[in-house]
Amino acid sequence: MPVKATKLLVVVGSKGSGKTTTIECIISGLTRRGFRAGSIKHTHHPDFTIDKEGTDTWRHANAGSKIIAIVSNKETALIVKDDSQETLPSILDFMTKRELDIIVIEGFHSSVGQRPDVFKIVTARDTEDLRERLRGTVGPIIAISGKIAEETRRLSEINVPLIDSKTDCSRLVERIEREVFRG
Repeated sequence: MPVKATKLLVVVGSKGSGKTTTIECIISGLTRRGFRAGSIKHTHHPDFTIDKEGTDTWRHANAGSKIIAIVSNKETALIVKDDSQETLPSILDFMTKRELDIIVIEGFHSSVGQRPDVFKIVTARDTEDLRERLRGTVGPIIAISGKIAEETRRLSEINVPLIDSKTDCSRLVERIEREVFRG
């Protein structure tokens, strides 16, 4: 039986536009429908680290290990000590081998915004923010969501559905299921 390809969906938007809330809706909705989902989160904090000084994993890295895995009964974390900006392709390569139906990506607009093989949802705070987010983003754009969808009912100049992930999550998930998996 042929292995089906993992679908990629990116949620792009400015800080505070509703990306994480939208992703929570998407992942919980798809999971309830039986889909296996993974996610990737991009952070712009230059000093961010999941590994804290003094922990055993930090000590492994401090000794020179470039990849550290920590395994428990309930979860596994992989820490890659690499300054390279090419981590997204390697993470996608790893995750697509895990029998996931979809990987939901938060951010990475510069890496995937121009890729026509990646489905997109754009979040924005207002119409000006939306115009900025749409610049440099190629289709397929499935929906517009986030803060703008909470306050605006219709966008006449844009032919993409406006769906509030807080109040109409099921509609957003149905649209994703239709466009991504049956399209």
